Amino acid sequence: MRAVVFEKFGERAEVREVPDPAPAPHGVVVRVEATGLCRSDWHGWMGHDPDIRLPHVPGHELAGVVEAVGADVQDRRPGDRVTVPFVCACGTCASCAAGDHQVCERQTQPGFTHWGSFAEYVALDHAAVNLVDVPDELSFATAAGLGCRFATAFRAVVAQGRVAAGEWVAVHGCGGVGLSAVMIAAASGARVVAVDVSPAALDLARTFGAAHCLNASEVPDVAAAVRELTGGGAHLSLDALGSPVTCAASVGGLRRRGRHVQVGLLPQDPVVPMGRVIGLELELLGSHGMAAHAYPRMLETVRAGVLRPDLLVTSTITLDAAPAALDAMGAAPGAGVTIIEPWA
Repeated sequence: MRAVVFEKFGERAEVREVPDPAPAPHGVVVRVEATGLCRSDWHGWMGHDPDIRLPHVPGHELAGVVEAVGADVQDRRPGDRVTVPFVCACGTCASCAAGDHQVCERQTQPGFTHWGSFAEYVALDHAAVNLVDVPDELSFATAAGLGCRFATAFRAVVAQGRVAAGEWVAVHGCGGVGLSAVMIAAASGARVVAVDVSPAALDLARTFGAAHCLNASEVPDVAAAVRELTGGGAHLSLDALGSPVTCAASVGGLRRRGRHVQVGLLPQDPVVPMGRVIGLELELLGSHGMAAHAYPRMLETVRAGVLRPDLLVTSTITLDAAPAALDAMGAAPGAGVTIIEPWA
């Protein structure tokens, strides 16, 4: 099969022929019809993830068709249209038994713990607990974006963030995760402040329901600006980018007893204003994807047209264009979601 492979961290990947994967007894191989280019893939390529062993094939947001099934898989057949969370759970550890598949103690992640979906085929583990059916009316490009960015934002806003109608929500960073969060929070009845340095990203945020847009490069103190716009601070704030600056601004822009959710991956732990956390009784929460069993609620809102993840897809590229696009993410993450179609 053809796949994007890198031999050294931070050096340009290349498209080459590699062996086709085989399914584990409990797993499947999926023919990848669409896969998202995510900032997490850039972090992995830069060497920020300790699970990656070289040479490596990135890619963790995907949708496609089951090509082959393992000997122990009973409820899946070749031809099934599927997607999968980026955290593939084992289904048997204590966390999985509690329903917390997104923090599985023996999790695997395509594109990190093993070769991923920037390829024509990808192997996925523990099919019984991880595969999610893709409705016929949902395109593979739209479904691919659900596995990381949209599902992560959905759980961050709705489950972890406990958004409520009428609340102020600040979203720092309007890439794929951030724009998803803007859309989800606005659809939940919240008033959203979107923060980014890209005018194009902020234009999309406004389209998806943001009440206010702040260009962080034009505001001397983003946290103070958020507090002023929201009459004392956001009830809920998300760092959807993952940088010391955006994390601190997210915490700093909260009102008393506000809730910060860290979604964006950080290359290193930031300095957090803990005096403010204590004095205002703030909540600091993490959000790490969403379990497959939690997808139905999200999919129902998509089917009903309440949420439109299809509108987040702003670019579609071929596998041959993926190495340069991955390289470019470090300088300019871009607006919206870029989808790679390996068979195009």
